[in-house]
Amino acid sequence: MGLSTVIGRIDKDASGRTLDAAMRSTMGRLRAWDFRSQAHSPTDRNLRQAFSELDRLKDKLGVSDAVIEKTAYIYRKAQERGLVRGRTISAMIGAALYIACRESGASRTLKDIAEIGNIKRKDLARIYRLVVMELDLKIPLIDPMKCVVRVANRANLNERTKRVALNIMKGVTRSGISAGKDPMGLAASVLYLACLNTGESRTQTDIAEAAGVTEVTVRNRYKNLKSQLDLN
Repeated sequence: MGLSTVIGRIDKDASGRTLDAAMRSTMGRLRAWDFRSQAHSPTDRNLRQAFSELDRLKDKLGVSDAVIEKTAYIYRKAQERGLVRGRTISAMIGAALYIACRESGASRTLKDIAEIGNIKRKDLARIYRLVVMELDLKIPLIDPMKCVVRVANRANLNERTKRVALNIMKGVTRSGISAGKDPMGLAASVLYLACLNTGESRTQTDIAEAAGVTEVTVRNRYKNLKSQLDLN
């Protein structure tokens, strides 16, 4: 992640031989100044705290090392632009992580990161938009097919319902209905529609909870899909 190195405390050279008294004294002074220079650097302190939080999020969310490296890069860029000042480290690193997940195609939502990072989703979303705008990032759209699979797995739906939902989603994508709509809310409504078609017993509330959206969202999206796709 680009953090500076530190001078070790073992008084031995590269061959494992003990340093003489004069060299030990020199290394002791160098070690002290190295520590002081890093301890009094606000940038280094901020990065240490941020990357410590990132390690915690990595363990909780189970994301790859590539995503973590990209997150660290985005955070550094945000820090260079002065975007970190006046904002919490956890929210900034969470926003950077969400951007990295989007760019890498990792299936993680704002809600996932907000819950794990103990951040308000509204704050996380606001900082995410700020970073994207200030760094002029081009964020790829979320694949709605992946959202269908994810919500279906969370709701423990059977394979038949999942296949029907994927077919419906293909039609939705081709028709352009999905443009500008929240992919998780759209996936939830498609799955609810698929459940009605296959006879699998799931309520709008069940699907909404699995997708992390409101029941109202599922109901409205469902009505819209049913009318525009002419489904019965």
